[in-house]
Amino acid sequence: MSRKEAGPRVCSMAAALELVGEKWSLLVLREVFYGVRRFEGIAQNTGAPRDVLTTRLRKLSDAGVLLRVRYSERPPRSEYQLTQAGLELAPTMLTLLQWGQRWATDVPPTRAAFRHDCGAHLQAALTCGACGRRVTGADLTIDRERDPPSTTE
Repeated sequence: MSRKEAGPRVCSMAAALELVGEKWSLLVLREVFYGVRRFEGIAQNTGAPRDVLTTRLRKLSDAGVLLRVRYSERPPRSEYQLTQAGLELAPTMLTLLQWGQRWATDVPPTRAAFRHDCGAHLQAALTCGACGRRVTGADLTIDRERDPPSTTE
């Protein structure tokens, strides 16, 4: 069977993008990372239409990226908290933010600064787990001979 007949490549990146790769989903996550956890604040800061925001919050909650927590019974109101899966998106979100500041806009409207628990302002950098050197796109080749190793091994 030719590649064309096989259909699109199935991979974990495609699965991740199906869940968090849409503009409103990423902006919802940005707001929750920034500490905005209630619907009204997320709606105001993202500009998402209310029906779209409701759908994205439900999808992220159903997938276990956000946890919906009731904070008021009368009237019923909830806020959203990051789960472990959501927290593990932090390096990706920070890297995307830094890339956007460098390549996607001349003057970012907000210069978000993150501080590491060591006290220093954080600049995200990917390093090789084997040699410890910083990784750039020019350093990479794709090993097509085998499946990538599992991160749980």
